[in-house]
Amino acid sequence: MLTRIYLVGIAYIGLAAFAISRARPSNQPMEPHHATPPLPAEAGGDARSWFASIKPFCNAVEVETALRQNRPPTGGVAGAGYEAACLALAGRVEQARKVIGALASDQRSRAAGIVFEVAHPVADAGDDKSAGPIMAMVVDFWPNHYMALYHAGASEFALGDRARARAHLEAFLVNYSVEDGWRSNARRFLDEMGR
Repeated sequence: MLTRIYLVGIAYIGLAAFAISRARPSNQPMEPHHATPPLPAEAGGDARSWFASIKPFCNAVEVETALRQNRPPTGGVAGAGYEAACLALAGRVEQARKVIGALASDQRSRAAGIVFEVAHPVADAGDDKSAGPIMAMVVDFWPNHYMALYHAGASEFALGDRARARAHLEAFLVNYSVEDGWRSNARRFLDEMGR
């Protein structure tokens, strides 16, 4: 039974990846490389494995029960980052913010980087309603994370929150200087808001 569930899950992921690749407009820029501070191998491994096992339950219906029954690894950035990522995927962004906020101030951006890496496919898929708040939270803990700034601003623009979109997109332009599709999209959004 478990093997069938894994096979269905793998097939679903493959189908979703195919659908996303086909849905990306041809003029959509490729994702630029961005650096996330590296995690210590010993801390990241346990937390990464934990997250892989709980990720299917990181949804609004099951997250609370799943986290109660399967606590994340404690004592570090990786555990907090993946717990916050699970909560954020489930739409519990304020709870995710509290998990990251409980870390020492010099560790928060690394945990936010984990959340970004987990939520980035949601943003790339165009789920503005889900991605926007997550990316805005990442920016709160890592203010110059240019891709989080872009995705937060693009989501807020699509959802009509012009003031926040303007702030995030302008900060993106300050932090990202490569003249490519990302910058031209950000300028286009700002131009549309200026009209």
